[in-house]
Amino acid sequence: MERRKINPLLKMVLEVGPVVLFFAGYLALKDSTYTIGGTDYSGFIVVTGAFIPLLVITTLILWRLTGHLSKMQVATVVLAVVFGGLSVWLNDERFFKIKPTLIYLLFGTILGVGLLRGQSYLRLVLEEAIPLREEGWMILTRRICAFFFALALANEVVWRMFSTEVWVSFKTFGLTAALFLFFMGQGKLLQTYGIEKK
Repeated sequence: MERRKINPLLKMVLEVGPVVLFFAGYLALKDSTYTIGGTDYSGFIVVTGAFIPLLVITTLILWRLTGHLSKMQVATVVLAVVFGGLSVWLNDERFFKIKPTLIYLLFGTILGVGLLRGQSYLRLVLEEAIPLREEGWMILTRRICAFFFALALANEVVWRMFSTEVWVSFKTFGLTAALFLFFMGQGKLLQTYGIEKK
């Protein structure tokens, strides 16, 4: 399918909307317990069960409108379905909490393998959006690889050592803020190694 541009606001709503609704749903239901089929489920599990189809639907809408999904978007949906599904099926919130860890480890490992081979796999994905010289791509790839591993470690620390409420806030705002600040901090590199488009 041909790639198409859509309204940036609509794109943001489709990408971020499910996470915001997950956070709002958790705040509303965190102290509730629901008995379904004779089994008690916490509000977290109920919200997770609602989040999975919502994420799938919004991702399919995004794909339908743009004709394209990034590998990270696909991996995120697959891992959300698998580990969110396991959390609901086994009534164990830990599976959903390790999903961000696995996503960041997966992409950190992929970038790391490329670096060991002397290549920037990041360049294959972002070259059209960010024109950089070869040296710039290698530096940026090393930084993002290390950053992904740091995020995976941070997620593990937070979900294992703090309450579910702290983890939900960390996942919704902490990880998002960390990504934003990291990429904002790469401005100097982009200036130094950027290639002007003709």
